[in-house]
Order: sequence, then structure tokens, then C-alpha cells
Amino acid sequence: MKHIVAVSTNTYHGFTLEEALKGISAAGFKYVELTAVAGWTEHVKANMTDAELEDVKKMLKKYNLKPIGLSGHCDLMDAKRLEDFSANIELAGKLGCKFIISSTGEAHNATKEYSQDDLLVENLKKVLPLCEKLGIKLVLETHGEHATGALMSKLVDKVGSKYLGINYDTANVMFYGKKLPEEDIKECAKNVAYVHLKDKGGEKDVWDFPAPGKGWLKLKETLEYLDSQGFDGPISTEIEFTEGFTMRDKKPEDLPVVDTAVKDAYDFYKKNGFV
Repeated sequence: MKHIVAVSTNTYHGFTLEEALKGISAAGFKYVELTAVAGWTEHVKANMTDAELEDVKKMLKKYNLKPIGLSGHCDLMDAKRLEDFSANIELAGKLGCKFIISSTGEAHNATKEYSQDDLLVENLKKVLPLCEKLGIKLVLETHGEHATGALMSKLVDKVGSKYLGINYDTANVMFYGKKLPEEDIKECAKNVAYVHLKDKGGEKDVWDFPAPGKGWLKLKETLEYLDSQGFDGPISTEIEFTEGFTMRDKKPEDLPVVDTAVKDAYDFYKKNGFV
């Protein structure tokens, strides 16, 4: 089944937004997931002026890309971060995104991860009215304390809103949840609204996330199962390479490495009939 297929600009961590959009467009993609994660990848920000937002829109038009989602991770277990997340929801609306992505806890630079599902449900219910008002769906990424689809599906069911679903990150399920995605997906397919297609290379516990089709996860099988269950949402590509490559300051010669991986991703989708 063909899908809207995008690339997360987090794939270009350490590079500019224009470098990201140029590479994504050149690979053949028509959609993009923009990243607004404070302290990590800040290609767009909630406090942008109208003029700055207009510049982003012009850049998207220049590279013939449509924003489908905004990665706006905040710690949703912390009531103090709900205001920040609400600002990110509004940013998603201003940019024309139909989805906003967050983990339940901090996705990066975390100081704590804890299980308080009742509190989390309460906090989610506080931000979902804004999602409804703007016509944006909040999708929670499999990560941290909710690293498997099975665990995340239980949380989504507790909230019970059509404006809440799962962002199924195939590699996070393996890396953090120690589950194979082609098996875990069967426990949550009904609630999956968005996919971060991420592959896994190297050992199970090593940060190594190459382009789709370059690792050892059964991504095609996982997507085909989702399709068989009626999934018709977007697929967003996230390539995080090795920890050493991602974390270090980038050099000019690193950009072609990322551009090549993004093109490899497009070729994977084309070969398997998803785009």
C-alpha cells in the first residue's frame, strides 16, 4: 500500500534546516517531519516570529516539501512542560502539520523517567482539546517507559480520544523495549496512527540506526502487517546513524553521508511499493 512518506529533519541533527530540506527533496521525497525538540534538534521553534515562520514556509515551497508532522517532544509527565508542549501544538498548526509527535517522558537529555500513568492520562487530557481545536492528532512515540506498542496501546486506550494515537518507532521498540517490531506490532496495530520507520544495525543494545533496509529489522513485514489491519497513516523516516556520528559536531564532509542515507531510504520505499 502506498503512503504519505516523509523524512524527519532530526535525521539531519547538527545541520541547518535548509541543508535538511535540500537533501530530503533531492532524494525524491515530497513530505517532511519538522523537528522542534528543545536542547536537541531545533530546526523550528515555538517562539519564532511571524516573519521567521514565513521564511520556513518559503523554504518548504522552494524544495517542494509539505510538512506532515512536527516532532515537538516534551516530558508529558511533567505538568510544568505542558505549556511548552501546547506552544508546540500551536506551532504545528501554524505550519500546517496534521500530526504532532512526542514521547511520554523526555526523549533526550532526560534526568528522570518514571511510571505514573494516571498522571500522564490527566496531562494528556489537558492538551488534547487544543489538538481538537486545530485539527491535529497527537501521536506518542514508543520510547522510555512506554517503549513497546503493547504498553503504549494500553495508555492510548485509557485516554480514549480520536485525537490521540501511537507513533510506532520500529527501532525504539527493539532498542528500548527489547521486542521485535514484527511481533510487538500485533499488540497495538489498532492504535497506530503514524510510523517512525527506523532500522537497527549492530548489536541489540548499541546505538546504530541506519537507513531503512540497511539494518536487520523486518521493516517490510511490519508495515505489511499494519496495512493488513487498515493502517493508512504517514510513514516518517528517522535515521540516527551511530552514537559517535550523531553526537559529534558535524563537518562539511558529513552532509553527503546523510544525503546518501536519505536517498537509500527513498529507494527502499520505492522498491517495496510504499511510495
